[in-house]
Amino acid sequence: MKALKTKERFYLLAETFQALGDSSRVQIVWSLAQSELSVGALAEKHDMSQPAVSHHLRTLRNMRLVKVRKAGRTSFYSLDDDHIERILKEGMRHVEDLL
Repeated sequence: MKALKTKERFYLLAETFQALGDSSRVQIVWSLAQSELSVGALAEKHDMSQPAVSHHLRTLRNMRLVKVRKAGRTSFYSLDDDHIERILKEGMRHVEDLL
């Protein structure tokens, strides 16, 4: 039973890294680590179409990396928890060391 739980943990970890394996999604998550943003604001900030941003956000939401808050007809996104921000910041420190 314990081996199954260990395998499940590694599977979920790999899925998390896979979700963050797209540079557009990483940019979106990085922006959401700074503040809550709407789809339109994210699209403008990253020079992407709103449908493309929505697609990436759906992937991130399905992985429970981001959450949504509705205000009227506008949806605002933020990180689901601070673990994701810490993963991103640690990854960025690694990249900066490489440069």
